[in-house]
Amino acid sequence: MLHRTLGTTGPQVSALGLGCMGMSALYGDADRAESIATVHAALDAGVTLLDTGDFYGMGHNELLIGEALRSAPPAHREKALTSVKFGALRDPDGGWSGYDGRPAAVKNFAAYSLQRLGVDHIDVYRIARIDPDVPVEETVGAIAELVEAGHVRHIGLSEVGADTIRRAAAVAPISDLQIEYSLISRGIEEAILPTCRELGIGVTAYGVLSRGLISGHFARDRQLAANDFRGMSPRFQGENLQRNLDLVDALREVAEAKGASVAQTAIAWVLSRGEDIVPLVGARRRDRLTEALGALDVTLGADDLAAIEKAVPVGAAAGERYPASQMAHLDSEH
Repeated sequence: MLHRTLGTTGPQVSALGLGCMGMSALYGDADRAESIATVHAALDAGVTLLDTGDFYGMGHNELLIGEALRSAPPAHREKALTSVKFGALRDPDGGWSGYDGRPAAVKNFAAYSLQRLGVDHIDVYRIARIDPDVPVEETVGAIAELVEAGHVRHIGLSEVGADTIRRAAAVAPISDLQIEYSLISRGIEEAILPTCRELGIGVTAYGVLSRGLISGHFARDRQLAANDFRGMSPRFQGENLQRNLDLVDALREVAEAKGASVAQTAIAWVLSRGEDIVPLVGARRRDRLTEALGALDVTLGADDLAAIEKAVPVGAAAGERYPASQMAHLDSEH
């Protein structure tokens, strides 16, 4: 397994991390046994970074990861690093009701996460979306107090813009920014990524396959389950979906010429963007994990990168990456 370091102050982690959200929520039903087996397979392959959120399935995901860690070989468990997002407020019916970044809330969220995960510290802790009613300095300051107390190792950020990154970094060292980054979501390249690099902050990139859209496995006539949030995602709607899958078809030609899958090529592209970027792959099954790990063996030369850029030009995606109501919560988009 290749390794990368999250910024100048963060931990060394595997070059690919495992995003665990889909094992509990938002992509339709998941198989618990297969999910745990996938976490075990990732740890066995040398993946050390496990990413979750306390609101994924209202705690279900953290409990699942805790179970997977308890049942993993001790050597694997000791190397595993947890990256946790907090702050999203849910209701008993699964609805969303904003974000809470107050210092007291930060510490409350952390206490519950530590219990559910069954660990004595969280390796990277971050608010999922900025609370518009609480200055980021207060939220980050509360995490810094958790670091000082030994409950958290490193402070992260999620989906914030360049100005907020600077404000947060002025309070305490920031290890990494977690943000969507893929062939069809390249907005961070203009200001956010340069700011991170200026300040020595790493990037953990989620959505590297755009929620399966550019995985090469999404069929044009696929019917999504009622509990799959992609059914509300603009990029999966009508003509947008067809236009985006046209891009995938063009990418497939490049991938086949390399002897790689579409997913491997898309992940390898993110890996190629810099040693300070760690892609998170959202595999829910062992076969998808195996495919994703194969991206580490794909080397993209200048000609390959040019062919990929031609197949999927900057700004070619049809539709926003979230519905308008969710885009409004993204500090990174303002």
